[in-house]
Amino acid sequence: QVRVAESGGGLVQAGGSLRLSCTASALAFERYAMGWFRQTPGKEREGILCISWSGVTTTYSDSLKGQFTISRDNAKKMVYLQMNSLKPEDTAMYYCAAADYSCRSDMAFPYWGQGTQVTVSS
Repeated sequence: QVRVAESGGGLVQAGGSLRLSCTASALAFERYAMGWFRQTPGKEREGILCISWSGVTTTYSDSLKGQFTISRDNAKKMVYLQMNSLKPEDTAMYYCAAADYSCRSDMAFPYWGQGTQVTVSS
């Protein structure tokens, strides 16, 4: 059974940085694209970034480009989301998801984590 798990969320002051981590078990991690998404209550889930099995990055949100970066370490079976210059509007539940090989343009990833909460205080 594939399990995706995020970690690293928490409370941070505006202007600060945070790095989220995600791991996926029971799959050949190096063959999977990994994506990061976020959602706030009452709003649709928003795509942030995805990194393919070969390391190609897909940007889902142009507004977050440059503020957030994604990376992966296949040896550790981890993917990271580095978040800088955080603002209160970045407060959300952040999710990690996995899909075989390529990032999904429609964000239809088959495997999702439970999310990690990020709260940015003003």
